[in-house]
Amino acid sequence: MVNIERFRVLVMGRANAGKTTILQRVCNTVDKPEIFDGNGKKIDNAVVQGTLGRGYHNIEHELVFQSNPGYIFHDSSGFEAGSTQQFDGMKKFVISHAATNSLEKHIHAIWYCIPMTDYERTVTAAEQKFFNECDTGHVPVVVLLTKVDFFYLVAIEELLDEGLEMEEAKRRATERESQLLKKWQVHIKCILDQCRFAPKAYLPLQKMDEEGTDCAALIQCTASALNEESLERLLISTQQSSIALCIEFAMRR
Repeated sequence: MVNIERFRVLVMGRANAGKTTILQRVCNTVDKPEIFDGNGKKIDNAVVQGTLGRGYHNIEHELVFQSNPGYIFHDSSGFEAGSTQQFDGMKKFVISHAATNSLEKHIHAIWYCIPMTDYERTVTAAEQKFFNECDTGHVPVVVLLTKVDFFYLVAIEELLDEGLEMEEAKRRATERESQLLKKWQVHIKCILDQCRFAPKAYLPLQKMDEEGTDCAALIQCTASALNEESLERLLISTQQSSIALCIEFAMRR
């Protein structure tokens, strides 16, 4: 097998799903990524920020963080169910990069972000369209439940509505928060597992707004979803900050 030096991930989801923050945590940085076109040419940051400010993302662009250049990320802008052009462009990218003969251009995993701040509309028509119509082949899709810490506020509000005083509500909030997360994770899984191309795994992400948050669970979940040991090894080795994961992988093999 040709030696592949960098792990390529497509990150998807609605606007404000916390995608960039997740990538920063994975690469252990607060800096913005450098952007390259499909041919490896660096794109002027002013141009990039201008397009991002207008809500435009070019899925072909490669996002690379200098803190960990072993990753190449692609960011797909959110698409509504009725946006045929956006969806078709994303689908074309996924299919072509999943089946390309150029191993360096292969996407190895897809992270689909669903923010829990929209927990009452967790699975929209757009998500169902993607998982029913977009065959990613051997590329695993991991659904990431983002901003799950929002459930703490929901829990406090529910407990106050039930007549508890604030001090007691805070005492019970963590348990209620856990119940809410479990409830909505089951709800999402129940719907998406019935789709034609169901996700390979589901993972809630907590405390992503805090610098230095450990992303070992995300890397381990992604590694477990991969179909090839060589890709698992590449991902684990790319995650430079997690020595424990490298040791665990080595022991399992």
